[in-house]
Amino acid sequence: MTSRAIKAALFGSAMAITGQGALAADGDAITTVVKISGIPWFDRMETGVEAYAEQHPEMEISQVGPATADSAQQLQIVQDLIAKGTDALAIVPMDPTILEGVLRRAMDRGTIIVTHEADNQINTMADVEAFDNSDYGAALNERLAECMGGEGKWTTFVGSLGSRTHMQWVGAGEENAKQYPGMQLVDANTESFDDAQGTYEKAKEILRKHPDIRGFQTSAGNDVLGVGRAIEEAGLTGQVCLVGTGLPNPSAAYLDSGAITAIGFWDPQKAGMAMNEVARILLEGGELEDGMDLGVEGYNAVSVRPGAGEGKLIVGDGMVLVDKDTYQDHLF
Repeated sequence: MTSRAIKAALFGSAMAITGQGALAADGDAITTVVKISGIPWFDRMETGVEAYAEQHPEMEISQVGPATADSAQQLQIVQDLIAKGTDALAIVPMDPTILEGVLRRAMDRGTIIVTHEADNQINTMADVEAFDNSDYGAALNERLAECMGGEGKWTTFVGSLGSRTHMQWVGAGEENAKQYPGMQLVDANTESFDDAQGTYEKAKEILRKHPDIRGFQTSAGNDVLGVGRAIEEAGLTGQVCLVGTGLPNPSAAYLDSGAITAIGFWDPQKAGMAMNEVARILLEGGELEDGMDLGVEGYNAVSVRPGAGEGKLIVGDGMVLVDKDTYQDHLF
């Protein structure tokens, strides 16, 4: 029997979820599949994947992703990797529901599956989150409410309506805003598909439709760039508040100008390393235990609890929220 057949026999049972499988042989492959290649967020994640590969030269470790934020393209990439026999996949799903069927079949044949930004993923052995997503969404909204003085119209952007974490963040934001009766949510959950230019155009439309709007809460990494540009070009810097997920280096100019009020994030580099470490642990038959140290900053004492399916939900402590006075402490 081949080593892959042995893995299939062992990891096809629920026991594999807790890591009780065959030991990985030298040369095992872990492929990270991101939502979209070539944007700052996932370029940063790739630096983590590359760093992890340097730490584990005995393994084949790489990152791939579609050219556009398209769940169908991502699905095709995952299907191709499974067909080629990749030992483990670390996936950041564009839409977790789209991948359920193919991930179930992959696990049945012995492929290790680890996900990120998908705590509702049923067919995964472990989903790794940088923090509690409800806490994060509420924290973004609280910063927005502070800027708005708890008054006025505000709106939300998501990468897609199928993006689990984005919908969690804006949902938690909406819940948090209920404590401010003067805040009025309008045109909620505009889809950006993580396209800064497209977000810019949609933000301009909202500014025209609601000239009295006071705030934006955004989700995808490029959203703050598109909305920040729209605010700045409209001469509304300091009048319209913008708080959303973003990275310090790409957001710097708009943070300095005040077009972006604040950004929240976790380090995609560290998330990439954490996902690959979990995949390696599962490949080697290790246990996923509450309080364990993944050897990555922000994931040194993770919470491990039951996930949406038979797998585990792993939650770290990697939330960061910065503004123009503090973003330079986190440049990447």
